[in-house]
Amino acid sequence: MTARRLLAFAALGSAALLLGAFAFQHLGGLAPCKLCLWQRWPHAAAVAIGILAILTGRFQLAWLGALAALTTAGIGLYHAGVEQAWWQGPATCTSSGIGGLSPDDLMNQIMNAPLVRCDEIPWQMLGVSMAGWNMIFSAALAIVWIMAARRA
Repeated sequence: MTARRLLAFAALGSAALLLGAFAFQHLGGLAPCKLCLWQRWPHAAAVAIGILAILTGRFQLAWLGALAALTTAGIGLYHAGVEQAWWQGPATCTSSGIGGLSPDDLMNQIMNAPLVRCDEIPWQMLGVSMAGWNMIFSAALAIVWIMAARRA
């Protein structure tokens, strides 16, 4: 397969993952958490990089596409770990204890709580959350980006 086709496949893969995320949000009613939104930005960058590389013929830009895909895979791994309680997530996105809080502090925490928490799994398939699937597919796309870069 040519570098151009690999680039197109990788960019379309990121576009498909973005469209899937928007479909879950707008058609499925699953609002994204903070980490979900963070995972979208590298995909948007990968799509732009793919388009730019194809239009200009600068296929070495595929290395940047691989970096974008690996970035979102890393965020997906981190998010999946937060969901599984393997490690703590951002304080602005996860549950925190209420021990030792004054009534005013407790009310402030309630009023400033995120609408969607990062440590809850709203949807999963085969025991893997959306963050986990994003990690898997993004890692696979990173391999495609690297194949494109090596053929450039």
